[in-house]
Amino acid sequence: MLSRRKFIGTSSLALAGTACGVGTRGKIQPGATPVDTKLPPSIAALASMRSQATPIAVAERRARLDRARALMGENHLDAIILGGGTSLVYFTGMRWGNSERLTCVVIPARGEAFVVTPMFEEERTLEQARTGPLGTGTQVLTWDEDQSPYQRVAEGLKSAGLTTGRVGIEETVKYVFADAIAQASPALHIASATPVTAGCRMIKDPHELALMRLANQVTLKAYEAVYHATQPGMTQDAVGTLIAAAYGRLGFPGDATVQVGKYTALPHGSATPQTIREGAIIMIDDGCTVEGYQSDITRTFVLGKATDKMKRVFDIEHAAQTAALRAARPGVEAQSVDAAARRVIEDAGYGPGYKYFSHRVGHGIGMDGHEWPYLVKGNTLRLQPGMTFSDEPGIYIQGEFGVRLEDDMHITENAAELFTPQSPSLEDPFGK
Repeated sequence: MLSRRKFIGTSSLALAGTACGVGTRGKIQPGATPVDTKLPPSIAALASMRSQATPIAVAERRARLDRARALMGENHLDAIILGGGTSLVYFTGMRWGNSERLTCVVIPARGEAFVVTPMFEEERTLEQARTGPLGTGTQVLTWDEDQSPYQRVAEGLKSAGLTTGRVGIEETVKYVFADAIAQASPALHIASATPVTAGCRMIKDPHELALMRLANQVTLKAYEAVYHATQPGMTQDAVGTLIAAAYGRLGFPGDATVQVGKYTALPHGSATPQTIREGAIIMIDDGCTVEGYQSDITRTFVLGKATDKMKRVFDIEHAAQTAALRAARPGVEAQSVDAAARRVIEDAGYGPGYKYFSHRVGHGIGMDGHEWPYLVKGNTLRLQPGMTFSDEPGIYIQGEFGVRLEDDMHITENAAELFTPQSPSLEDPFGK
């Protein structure tokens, strides 16, 4: 999962242990061999949970295509175009990167989907398409290096009976592709496909919720094991390496950023080298991927004794997270969940507005770490069962410390439920 936090450069190395020759900035040194024989006991004791994950079946993706076509009708779209990325995987199971060469899947509201891809990618494209809901008979329109892929898209749409109408472009498709497709089909109106892609993806079915629940359980197990292995004097990169090792033991890819002391007052931390010391606030944040579905958990804790001020801020933060959870239920506006948490923090003296709680209370989460919808002021979208969010208020006191508690939640028929238990305290973050 390429998350926003990876950008700051805190490293965590998959399957690496404390005996892996890790340098001061978390790099495996030449000749070092990752082993688990010298891992801390709490991490070495972890066992793989991979057998608990059931992949998404072809029939489930086929149902998603049916739902997408229904939403096309509701939103007056005659087709949607998907480039490489998460939505392509969600609907077709095809995993494709984006480059300067266009590969896309066109899904008409009526009729069969087709693929446009470079000639030299035809076999690789068919290899993926035939194992998913598009099937072995999928039409693949190819183009040579001196030909226009956009003309191929126009030809495919014409064959599907679409020379006029509205075609939705998935939001992560490059502008240069969308613009060129529009020029190749001037009678078509190019629109956003987000009402279809988000309309499908933001409502999770029971299988998706089960995968997300497992991802959250895996992350919490990894964090707890690392907490018991963390010692004063470790760098934040050494702790990040332990986190990656814990995920390796549990059988899923994952990582986390680690911030210490005053750097916890920066919501996404700092790349500045940091060393853990007793009595300092430590913040661990991020998650793992289970069959394409993400977790995102933050735990803030202290090794040793927390100050009274730290404990007071933690208690306010805990109350704010609880308030957001209680406010989230079907039918309420997304912004009301943010308001509930913010009210607790402001009433406790950490306001106004974004002064100390400097970000929204939550983001949608699913196959992407951040996706629709968002729990933020101004978002009047009403929540529905099956929506999933982070619940992560924060209090950040610049130059001192920050406290953020983050768990993921899903909207049920009548309320909201966290996938993982809330953290009870700074000195006992996982409960004894």
